[in-house]
Amino acid sequence: MTIKLHCFGESGNAYKAALALELSGLDWEPVFVDFFGGATRGAEFRHLNVMGEVPVLVDGDLTLTQSGVMQMYVTEKTGKFGGETPQEAREVMRWVLWDNHKLSGQAGMTRFLMNFLPEEKRPQEVIAFMQGRLKAAYAALDAHLGGRDWIVGDAPSNADLSCCGYLFYPEPFGFDREGWANIDRWLGNIEALPGWKHPYDLMPGSPADRA
Repeated sequence: MTIKLHCFGESGNAYKAALALELSGLDWEPVFVDFFGGATRGAEFRHLNVMGEVPVLVDGDLTLTQSGVMQMYVTEKTGKFGGETPQEAREVMRWVLWDNHKLSGQAGMTRFLMNFLPEEKRPQEVIAFMQGRLKAAYAALDAHLGGRDWIVGDAPSNADLSCCGYLFYPEPFGFDREGWANIDRWLGNIEALPGWKHPYDLMPGSPADRA
């Protein structure tokens, strides 16, 4: 049975799940959610996910929310991306949780404020504050990647697929890939993985569709 991922291209959290599904080789397909048209606020979607968020993964009778849980599910089904040892598995989880709180959680909000709100409604002081916090997160990730190809161990894991979630997007939010040499090299490693796709190529929906 084909796994369905309810998602839209602008969502970095949805990208984490979509990328794990795509690179794992599982049979899946995206289901477009019109976020900017208000779809996640409607009763039909809230019945699917009471949190009112994408992504939502549906595999037969199973429905999952939160991208990290979906990445765990891909690991359960395929044995991929979870770490090679119990120690590595814990380290993968440590970085996924760090990303959700320190990197993606802040990058997603900052990117939204800077690009998807009308210009006159963009809170410049909040944006500057968030960019400062993000700079600290980039520094931590860049330092960790010194001398490493992957965040954990010798192969790509959910740690990589989570932490890269927002870093491939072209819209400005205070991240300059060329300014962080280790992150830049690591993102190149991810791009070189067989089956890798940019978020706007992997999922339906992009700013160009609304231009």
